[in-house]
Parts: sequence; C-alpha cells; structure tokens
Amino acid sequence: MDNSIKLCHGNGGSQTEELIRNIFYKHFNNEILLQGLDSAILEIGQGRLAFTTDTFVVKPIFFPGGNIGKLAICGTINDLVAVGAKPLYISCGMIIEEGFDLDILERIVISMKETADLAGVSIVTGDTKVVEKGAVDQVFINTSGIGRVLKDFSIKEIFPGDKIIVTGSIAEHGTTIAINQYNLNIKGDFQSDCAPLTEILDYLKDYSEDIKFMRDPTRGGVATVLNEISKHSGLGVNLYEKNIPIRPEITAINELLGLEPLYIASEGRMILVVREAKAIEIVEGLQRFSNCKNANIMGEFIEDKNHHVIAINTFGGKRIITPLEGEMVPRIC
Repeated sequence: MDNSIKLCHGNGGSQTEELIRNIFYKHFNNEILLQGLDSAILEIGQGRLAFTTDTFVVKPIFFPGGNIGKLAICGTINDLVAVGAKPLYISCGMIIEEGFDLDILERIVISMKETADLAGVSIVTGDTKVVEKGAVDQVFINTSGIGRVLKDFSIKEIFPGDKIIVTGSIAEHGTTIAINQYNLNIKGDFQSDCAPLTEILDYLKDYSEDIKFMRDPTRGGVATVLNEISKHSGLGVNLYEKNIPIRPEITAINELLGLEPLYIASEGRMILVVREAKAIEIVEGLQRFSNCKNANIMGEFIEDKNHHVIAINTFGGKRIITPLEGEMVPRIC
C-alpha cells in the first residue's frame, strides 16, 4: 500500500480490506472489532446489544427509489439485522455544505423519519456541522444504530453443503446510481432496492439455529461478500448463475458499462448462509414478503482448500470470482 488514499480504497473490495487491516485494525486492535461483523456485538448484563455506524456520501443525493437520507437509515438498520438484532435507536450526524438549500435538507430529513418509522426505530440523538462551500459535496450523513440481538442468533461454523440464499434481485441500487452518474438517457424501471429489512427478522428468528451467517451485499456486491465468507470459513463456493435473481435490464446496463453485476451494490437485500435441510423452507417463507419475492438459493459451500468462489453457468462453464479489485461505481452509498 502506498502513502495516498485512492477512490478504490472506498469500494468495499480488496483495497478497502487492506486499508482496514493495515491502518484501523492495526491501531484499534481489539477482539470485538476484529470479528469484522456488520455490527459489533456487545455483552451487556444478561443480554447482547449490536452497535453499528456508517457514513453516506452517495452521488447524486436524490435517485430513483430513494435519497441519501433514506439510504442512511436503511443501511444502518440492515447492518443491525445482519447480526440478528432488532433495531431500536439511531443517531444522525450531518455535515452540510454552506449554501445548501434548506427545503432539500428538509425533504431528506422527512425521508429519514418516514423510513425510521416504517422500521419501528427512533432517531434519538445527532450532530450538525456546516462547512465552507466546496469542502463537501452538498451533504454527507453519518448514522449509528443500536439494536437488541434476538435470542439464539449467533455466527456458526459453516460446513460443505450449507446453502447460500439471497433475499431478492441483485445490483439494483448500484446500477441505478451508475445510470445517474453517467447521465444515461435510458428508459425503463430502474430504481434503487434501498429498503429496511426489519420485516424479515421476525420471520427468520424461528430459524436462528439454522442460519449460520448473514450479510447485506452493499459495497463490493455479492462477489465480495461471498469471498469474505469463503475466506473465513476455509471453504469454497459454487455459485450457480441460473439461480442468481437479476433482472435482464440490469444485466444489459452493466454489460453496456463494462461492469460485473456480481460486484454491484444492493441496499435492500441480505445474503444468508443456512443449513441445507431448511434452505428451501426458508426461501419459500421469504418469498411471501413483498421485498423478497425473488429470493432464491444461489449457491452452496464446498470443500476447497483454496477457498475459491466459482460461478457456474448453465453449460457447466466455470470462472473464478475474486474480491473486487480497482474502481467500480464511486460514491454509491
């Protein structure tokens, strides 16, 4: 790693992991942080709390299906859900550029309130800073969240044969942001999938013994998440392309832009690793939710000492899917 930060250090891929490991883990070193989960799990008395934080710099700040405020609330809520925690409270920190329109700021704040109410979460504290024009791009938002980890949810050892579920069609958010950033004049139903996933948590709690791991595929997309899980489990992954829910329009736009949808962010989806015996039952239950109609089993873990993630097409062709390298779409969240 050289001595300057590049955009690729924020893409959620291998360069982000390198930065975190060589700087933040090195100096903030403690056993809670080094678990590398979406939310820290804190033992408080007889219970467990989950605590997470995230900062949002998405460009543009308004996009089809959402805006920076809705995205901030959804992202924080979903990081709590990923560790089996019921979200309870959120903080809101705003860094606002001098000259920013107050009416636009109010629209963002209203959106945050509406999304929090939908998820049954309260925004209970915050901070506001205003900086000189040009010091930030309009507005950046930091949110932190606290939730209560539901009984029996925990990270469990993954074995060959365990199945990989995705709760809905992938790459919707990142593709929508890319269309806007590249100013593409394309007609079609392109909207961010940004949504809070609290509604599925009550359903999934009945399967807490069968769920090994959960993570939302935001920066770095499905490919990077699966590579992270594969590395930590010491196993490989077979990813069946025909089973990956993705709309043809999304595939077409990514081909036009020279992007790989497996690396493109989703902001309202969750990846679950589950016991094989319950995988079909869990998917069928998820499909009853409006946001999870396309939920599917898209892969499985296999014995592989090199812990490769291998995408297999309908003809049996195979390709290795590595963690994200270099830049994709900047400022997606």
